[in-house]
Amino acid sequence: MWWWIGMLPALLLTSAAVGGDERGSVMVLQVRQAIGPAVSDYVHRNLDRAAREDAALVVIELDTPGGLDESMREIVQDIIASPVPVAVYVAPEGARAASAGTYITYAAHVAAMAPATNLGAATPVPLGELPIFKPPAGSRDGNDEKKEKAGGGEAGKPGPGVQDEPAAAPANAMGRKVVNDAVAYLRGLAQMRGRNVDWAEQAVRTGASLPAKEALERNVIDLIASDLHSLLTALDGREVRVSGQSRRLDLKDAVIETVEPDWHDRLLAAITHPNIAYMLLLLGFYGLFFELANPGHVLPGVAGAISLLLALYALNVLPVNYAGLALMLIGIAFMIAEMFVPSFGALGVGGVTAFLIGSFILFDAGGEAYRISLPLIGGFALLSAAFFMGVAGLAVKFHRRRSVSGAEAMIGSLGEVLEDFEGVGRVRARGEVWRAHSPVALKTGQKVRVTALDGLTLNVEAVNEEK
Repeated sequence: MWWWIGMLPALLLTSAAVGGDERGSVMVLQVRQAIGPAVSDYVHRNLDRAAREDAALVVIELDTPGGLDESMREIVQDIIASPVPVAVYVAPEGARAASAGTYITYAAHVAAMAPATNLGAATPVPLGELPIFKPPAGSRDGNDEKKEKAGGGEAGKPGPGVQDEPAAAPANAMGRKVVNDAVAYLRGLAQMRGRNVDWAEQAVRTGASLPAKEALERNVIDLIASDLHSLLTALDGREVRVSGQSRRLDLKDAVIETVEPDWHDRLLAAITHPNIAYMLLLLGFYGLFFELANPGHVLPGVAGAISLLLALYALNVLPVNYAGLALMLIGIAFMIAEMFVPSFGALGVGGVTAFLIGSFILFDAGGEAYRISLPLIGGFALLSAAFFMGVAGLAVKFHRRRSVSGAEAMIGSLGEVLEDFEGVGRVRARGEVWRAHSPVALKTGQKVRVTALDGLTLNVEAVNEEK
């Protein structure tokens, strides 16, 4: 009856062993695109899931050209707040963690790179403006050749007798504020993770970049691994600090789970791509314009409304320059006005110009990863100009044509006599039976031409048919 009392110590020891075991699954997230709202949502949801499932480690395989500052900061905050250790692994070979990717790598509990990869170039450069500053002439990876020849010195520091070349100052006050904020942010991450603080500043101020081997030598990353298996082997037994507490990784028998982006992530990534958002916006405008100009077609209006709503959602999460959006709308309005106002092309040319400028500056952050394709802008500008100018040409052509309805349309039309008469009788003209007047006798079936309209009576004359 009391046999279980003797087993109680063993049960308690077993429970304690299970509770203290850090072994669990390794969740692998793959980020191989520009950092944006879709990536931020993907990382956030899966870090939450890893915490709920008590995963041993989350590995973010990173290959990115950069991206949006806001999305990058959201990912960094999620990594810092995660109760599960996060390793950022710049992979596969040939990958990069440029710009926003550098901040994410610095924020990770473990920073690793595959051979032949690089990171850096963390200077914030808004779109729609000139670069904030230019790197010093001859700078290379934040380290001048003179420093290397002089002996190098400690990682991230010049050799003896060699002074750091001053970074070029930003061109304006706003530029200095943006750069200084980015420097402080990356330095703070470097201090928190015990990594090279000085090189972090160089990556922002001079746009410095490093290959994997030099990054390891300069204490920018923690290790180099050729593949995921090598990474997990190197991390097994490693001590990391998570939420202020030391934690030992036990990855020897961990189950690896690769989490692919689902349909939600892929849809969000598609509609928030600048080129897609740009096309949805214009298709929405064109669809609604066509429906309003030609009521009853339905399909253009439905497609335009859906496209416009998707575009507005994308613009809500993208860094939109509202001056650019306003210029695009003004340009479209001018091209529409060209159809109705005799401006001899001035409105049309001005509309195309405003449309082009607005398209160039529509998105004002994110670097090259969030720049609208120039061929796409040019193609839509030409298409818009051709569309509205073509409609304007058709309007002028139809305006010059003789009226095809009403009393004016009856004059000159042909008809057929329905009964013999002289004076007043009946004829059929334009599919209708009319009361007609003729000063000469007409025979049934004879062809006549309308010469005038007197109220509801047609004045007609006989048409000599050629034989």
